[in-house]
Amino acid sequence: MREQTPIVISSAANPEIKALRALDSKKGRSEQNAFVSEGLRHVVEAVRKGWRVRRLVLSESAGSSPLLQEAADGCRRGGGRILTVTDELMTRIARRDNAQSVIAVIEQRWAGLDAVRAEPGTTWLALEGVRDPGNLGSIIRSADAFSVAGIMLIGHTVDPYSTEAVRASMGSIVNVPLVRIDEAAYLQWYTRWSGRIVGTHLKATGRPESVTRGAPTLLLMGNEQSGLTDRIAASCTDLVRIPMREGADSLNLAAATAIMLYAIAAPADA
Repeated sequence: MREQTPIVISSAANPEIKALRALDSKKGRSEQNAFVSEGLRHVVEAVRKGWRVRRLVLSESAGSSPLLQEAADGCRRGGGRILTVTDELMTRIARRDNAQSVIAVIEQRWAGLDAVRAEPGTTWLALEGVRDPGNLGSIIRSADAFSVAGIMLIGHTVDPYSTEAVRASMGSIVNVPLVRIDEAAYLQWYTRWSGRIVGTHLKATGRPESVTRGAPTLLLMGNEQSGLTDRIAASCTDLVRIPMREGADSLNLAAATAIMLYAIAAPADA
């Protein structure tokens, strides 16, 4: 690396490492307004999208490459610091044996409700009360794949910046704007959405393919166990049900959301 000799750390008691480990908890992430992203490719993607990298943590075996230099330069531009740790300490930080050789502490971003606009051909996704971080991360990954404009998190939804959710997003967390809103605020806001609102519901008779493509769409998906609450479902202009064989168990939320996004938002020429 040029311009700066990286700080070398070997102890988990180092204050920098303690601050990094604190990001394992929602409280720590909230207090620091930051999250952890693992893997060089994902860190470089964040740098290219203009996210602020506060710390770049490298294992001793990280080596050097143009991508690593790009990540380091991006960290420095944002006023961040570069730390080097032993491979053993990196494993302890990541809490898994096959730890990545590059970890970044990245400043969180939240979009305001004014970002949710019903523009032609635009799809927004709204999730109510999602509990599983792996599900949420997978949904963020699908939303990125289908060019969703952003995701609205309604009510008590799991933290999208948790380590498990970020891992499951496979780097897509930096490509999809996130909006937080409670149920009461959503119920006041949705009447101002000029497009259609499509929700999934067990009692619905419509099918996903019946939803015409192209119109501005807000897709609502509910909790893993109970689906959409009646209050949120009542805001929908269209309710649909994904057809399954009789007697089949319900689909995983991430799978159901991917099916709906494919039906509504996938480019026709993809």
